[in-house]
Amino acid sequence: MSAGSFLFAGRPVPCRDGQSLAAALTEAGERAFRTTPNDQRRGMFCGMGVCQDCLVTVDGIPNRRACMTMSEDGQRVEMQVAYPVLEDIPPATTSPGAARILEPDVAIIGGGAAGLSAAIAARAAGAEVVVLDERKVGGGQYYKQSASHKPLDAQQAEGRDLLARARQSGAEIIGAVEVWGAFDGPLFLADAAGAALIVRPRCAIVATGAYERPRMVPGWTLPGVMTTGAAQTLWRSYRSLPGARVAVCGSGPLNAQVALELAAGGAEVALVGEAARAPWRAPWVALRALTADPGLVLKGLAMMRDLRRRGIPLRHETTLQAVRAQGTELCATFRGSSGVTTEVTVDALCMNDGFEPQNEILRLLGAEMRYDADVGHLRCTRDARMRTSVRSVFAVGDCAGLGGAPAARVEGTIAGRAAAAEAGYGDGYDLFAEERQLARHRRFQSSLWRLHNARPAPAETLARDTILCRCEEITLGDVMDGLQDSPGDLGTLKRATRVGMGRCQGRYCGPVAARLVAERTGKAVEDLSFFAPRVPVKPVSIAAILAAQEALGDGD
Repeated sequence: MSAGSFLFAGRPVPCRDGQSLAAALTEAGERAFRTTPNDQRRGMFCGMGVCQDCLVTVDGIPNRRACMTMSEDGQRVEMQVAYPVLEDIPPATTSPGAARILEPDVAIIGGGAAGLSAAIAARAAGAEVVVLDERKVGGGQYYKQSASHKPLDAQQAEGRDLLARARQSGAEIIGAVEVWGAFDGPLFLADAAGAALIVRPRCAIVATGAYERPRMVPGWTLPGVMTTGAAQTLWRSYRSLPGARVAVCGSGPLNAQVALELAAGGAEVALVGEAARAPWRAPWVALRALTADPGLVLKGLAMMRDLRRRGIPLRHETTLQAVRAQGTELCATFRGSSGVTTEVTVDALCMNDGFEPQNEILRLLGAEMRYDADVGHLRCTRDARMRTSVRSVFAVGDCAGLGGAPAARVEGTIAGRAAAAEAGYGDGYDLFAEERQLARHRRFQSSLWRLHNARPAPAETLARDTILCRCEEITLGDVMDGLQDSPGDLGTLKRATRVGMGRCQGRYCGPVAARLVAERTGKAVEDLSFFAPRVPVKPVSIAAILAAQEALGDGD
């Protein structure tokens, strides 16, 4: 594996082939990547291009997401200031050229567990399949593949094999693609390394997955605070640790899994704070999970055993209260069920308090949604074959409502066969076995969410100076004052406070603000309670937009 270096703020930073800028910078101890209009420093948070807080300027070009940009020997990387001077941006050296137009039988948006399974099934039926994946290497957030390292464990090896099967099936898998527009037809507009893609499939399967729900407390926007999945991506994809000493908190099995992975990689894990009660305090729920999937329950028990063996404290009914900077470190305060507080000093704090479906494309297309109050997010309405309310559009995996990777794979198989049949290839085949599998996986996931109390914590219990909108630096106090003056709906609140107007388009603050509006007005939360997704749903160059517009013509 070759090595090189790039300059960051004039200092050399070592990098390896296939390593992201965020991974290389974090490995070098650099955690602040940009400054905000309020002169606050920010770094990597989500690790998957959603939050857009890790923006840096690369070779004079601003707004490059460090977590999605590969490092290269000789690059010149600068910490991005709040307002880059546009006239200083170097002119483009290449033209986007003509747009590439694809018209497959089935287009799949997302190359994770669900999307790859759908591709394999649709190709087996004879359909022409194109997969558009945001990541350079497929596998999604669950499998987290590495471009330059062998699999760490059975989970990563399973993802490698699934990706290989999808490629061998004959599906065209295009990586590093940002799908930024979705329209009736269906019609998808995307950017692939600066080139425009126009995709007009006969059927579409949306498999865009989910992103992590944070634990919003004072200090959660500090550099070094990141999602648990971001820390896992650093290690699994790039073999870079988030820090020498870390703490992990929130609720869900991912936290224990990543704590063990980081410890195996050489990090000292100071604490795993689990908000939920211990599973033995909810025996009937645990028994239901055991009967649904004994293997996964035993895996969870093994993780708890391994945490004890490694001497990693696992504290149930323990929640993060605040984070503050302490020199180059972070000091995190936790509160246990008895009210006793504990402080730990770490290099990095990892948090996962559940997930939010990444459903912007489905909502842009007009797919019917319903709000699931038990888990606090929208679920896409689908039939037994994963069809949505939109003609020729299917939805699979966590983007349609959290169900876990095993369920996502089965949903992908069902949808792949059904979409191929709708495109004229076979009749969908007998899916009785898959439907039984799916029912079992869903029973397990339902029990798991009950064990971990997947319902989001009420925001009004937070301190008023807690930031809700990390893009616009809007606090809970700002939102509550806006609700006092204009409680009508989320759009009114947005105009009054600017909440949700930032680069991430309200992906983090939107669900919280929607629930606050519902509580203030007494109205039930529904699809229209949330911010409407807007085009472009992902960052895209103006050149790519113009190329797509030219290819489509003025009439489309």
